[in-house]
Amino acid sequence: MVPCGAVGIDFEAAARAAEAAADAARREIVPRFRSVAVEAKSDGSPVTEADRAGERAIRAVLRDAFPDFAIRGEEYGEEGDSGRPCWLVDPIDGTIGFSRGIPLYTTLIALLVDGEPVLGLIDCPTVGERYVGWKRGGCRRNGEPTRVSQESDLSQAVVSHGDPMCFEMFGEMPAFERMAREIPMLRGYTDAFGHALVLGGGVGAMVDLSLNPWDAGPTRILVPEAGGRCVMLPERDGKLGLVFGSPALVEQLEGFLACATGR
Repeated sequence: MVPCGAVGIDFEAAARAAEAAADAARREIVPRFRSVAVEAKSDGSPVTEADRAGERAIRAVLRDAFPDFAIRGEEYGEEGDSGRPCWLVDPIDGTIGFSRGIPLYTTLIALLVDGEPVLGLIDCPTVGERYVGWKRGGCRRNGEPTRVSQESDLSQAVVSHGDPMCFEMFGEMPAFERMAREIPMLRGYTDAFGHALVLGGGVGAMVDLSLNPWDAGPTRILVPEAGGRCVMLPERDGKLGLVFGSPALVEQLEGFLACATGR
């Protein structure tokens, strides 16, 4: 069901704006890759001028295209009426890797209506891939429809996970340890780069924990639009957790997690 607040939104126009914003972010971020100083934010996480410049560029494009919509981003907080549709923005998802010269960072943009994602974009500049989709519009990679894996055998699937420390912060270290024991092709394609690999069908499913809203927003709409299942776990200390990908694999992976089973 399309959220009532989404009625009247031109999703194709919103997608064009999100893509234009991602293009603007690329122009700021890519030239700074491996050529920018790293600072520490108050919470200890890294930030660079590429993060800040990328978010400023995204905001400018989105504000111009949809001036009545709110914007919430990782670097510059919230602007606009919180009761309106809201863009979620993360200019560089994977700043830890970006700051170390690892070329697997992404740019994330989602549009929320009544708190629920209705449009999402994951841009992977260094591999030249971009995933875009909206409610009832499907998911496309570089303009071509894409679908998540439909495999069902954990012993044969490639399964990805976020950083082990995120499992620990989310109170789910036993789940990670069990995954490491029982899943032969468990791989650490972290951050939204791993999310993109799920959308492309190469990775069957992923467990990613201790996320901020902008980390999770695009995936929550893109995965179901690509024929998969995305489960949002109960919040822990204000952080989100996702299990997503092939519906059959997601169902099995939920059983690994205490917060999903009530153990």
